[in-house]
Amino acid sequence: MQKVFSYQQLYTFTHTIFLKIGCTTIDAATATKALLSADLRGIDSHGVARLVGYVRLWEAKRVNANAVCKVVHETPSTAVVDGDAGLGLVVAPFAMQVAIDKAKNVGTGWVSVKNSNHFGIAGYHAMMALPNDMIGIAMTNASALVAPTFSIEKMLGTNPIAVAIPAGEQPPFVADFATTTAANGKLEILQRKNLEAPNGWVQTKEGHPTTNANALKEGGALLPLGGDVEHGSHKGYSLGAIVDIFSALLSGANYGPWVPPFPAYIPMPENMPGQGIGHFFGAMRIDAFRPASEFKHHMDNWITRFKNARTIEGQANVIIPGDPERETEILRMKEGIPLLDQVVKELEDLGEKFSVKIG
Repeated sequence: MQKVFSYQQLYTFTHTIFLKIGCTTIDAATATKALLSADLRGIDSHGVARLVGYVRLWEAKRVNANAVCKVVHETPSTAVVDGDAGLGLVVAPFAMQVAIDKAKNVGTGWVSVKNSNHFGIAGYHAMMALPNDMIGIAMTNASALVAPTFSIEKMLGTNPIAVAIPAGEQPPFVADFATTTAANGKLEILQRKNLEAPNGWVQTKEGHPTTNANALKEGGALLPLGGDVEHGSHKGYSLGAIVDIFSALLSGANYGPWVPPFPAYIPMPENMPGQGIGHFFGAMRIDAFRPASEFKHHMDNWITRFKNARTIEGQANVIIPGDPERETEILRMKEGIPLLDQVVKELEDLGEKFSVKIG
């Protein structure tokens, strides 16, 4: 069962919770907007359902609610940001803005981040570049839940990549995807609904294919994009590795099996080589390559042509990355955001702890 809340109801509740744990008004607003963007866009696994997890990290003293982000190394086009163990929902927008500001000055900006935490959906941060006629790129590593091709050991996170590209008359192109067959949050949704996982999502602790949505809890692992080597899992593994290296080895964050876990009850890895979780952001000014108006005209042409591609009989039109999420956002701003009963119960319990009502 589900209950529907308006965006404003969830915004007020979430903003108040962030204030209660000690965030400034500005940081609480930044974190709330980033978090709820996932719910608006239909990525329910990364939205307000994660709020309880963020609070638990704060209670475990793994999140600094009063973090002060700093640029600790830079060139005209690059920077490393230290997130001061802050909420990734706050650190990431800070770092993306640094990338955008550098792109304004020299054409492109590239920022790697250390000492951060889970930052919500990558697409939100990449889309920050769009109003500036820039292409935005966002990546993050995450706690190790993924077994590389041929491995039974969890070595990588779901490590998403997002790219946002502006158009003219058409909506922007926004690709936002995990480098696994499915993000862990989607597995959590299946667990809440007591459903099985599709083939190719997870493997058992022995490395065998399974549809058990609780496989991770039983020692199994998520699979890289592709599922198995016959379907290109080595490519998904490579993409996840690239995200890990860009996000952490360039910045000084933890990488591979040493990335801090999101659940606060899971012990931190031993002998961690870096600081916190790592992110990577890029901003590219369109007019550093060609006039923005020309580019956006051709993006419109590109999008229109792809939408009009001949399709398999009985199938809908070709979808442009970002269209389903944009349509969901319009609908949910109008009709509200549905939350599973289990999520509502968790939020109600959280609200009771801080004397805050939801809805």
